[in-house]
Amino acid sequence: MKKSKQSPRLKIIMNALLFTLFIIGIVLIFNDEFEDFLIHQNSEEYAVVEVTRQEIQENENQHAIFDFDVIESVNSEDIIKAQFNRNDLPIIGGIAVPSVKINLPIFKGLSNKNLLSGVGTLDPHQQMGEGNYALASHSLENKELLFTPLEKVQEDDLIYLTDLENIYTYKIDFKKIVKPTDIHYLDVSPIKKQVTLITCGDSEGKTRIIVQGELEVITPIEEATEEQLHAFELEQKSYYKE
Repeated sequence: MKKSKQSPRLKIIMNALLFTLFIIGIVLIFNDEFEDFLIHQNSEEYAVVEVTRQEIQENENQHAIFDFDVIESVNSEDIIKAQFNRNDLPIIGGIAVPSVKINLPIFKGLSNKNLLSGVGTLDPHQQMGEGNYALASHSLENKELLFTPLEKVQEDDLIYLTDLENIYTYKIDFKKIVKPTDIHYLDVSPIKKQVTLITCGDSEGKTRIIVQGELEVITPIEEATEEQLHAFELEQKSYYKE
C-alpha cells in the first residue's frame, strides 16, 4: 500500500502551526521577561524626545479620563493591548529622576494604558510649575521599570519635568508609605509649588508610596543645562543655548 503524501499547502499550514505553538511556549516560559520588554518598549515609543512642542499642545486639548477607580493591577492582557494600541496616547511632557534613572513620558489623564507606558496626570487643570502637579504610575517586580525606582529615591534628589517649553526642577523633600485613602497629599499648598509622585507600595495595592518635591527653578528649554537635557535624552535636538 502506498503511503499518502501531504500536500505542500498542508505542510505549510502544519509548519506554521508548530512555529506558532513554539513561540507561545517560549512566551509562557519567559512571560515576566516578555512583559518587561513590552513595557520598556512602550515607554521608549512615547519618550518626550520623540514628540514636538506643538504635538504636546495639541494633546493638552484632548479628552481624557481622570478616575483612579478604573486603574487595575498589571496583567498580561493589558500589557499586550498597550503594545498594539500605540500612537494614540496623549503625551503632554516627560518626567526624569536622574538619581534612579527614571525617564518616562507624561500622559494626560489616568488609564491602564497610560500607566503601562509611562505616567498619568490626576487632575485635568494641573499645570507644570504651578500648585501641586500630581503624577501616578505602576510599580512592578522589575525594579527598573515605570515608578518602581521611587523606592530608592532620597531627600534632595532632583525631579525634572518638561513640556518642551521649559524644564521644571524640583527637589525631593518628602517620601512616605501611606494608605490609599490619604488623599490630602494631593492638596495644593498655600506656601509652595510642588510635584507629587504616587505608586503602589506593595504587590496587593494596600499602600502607596508618596514622593513630593518643591519647585526650585523653571528653565527655558533653550537655556537648559547639559545635565537637564541628558536626563530626557534630548541632546539630539538643538536645544543648547548658542
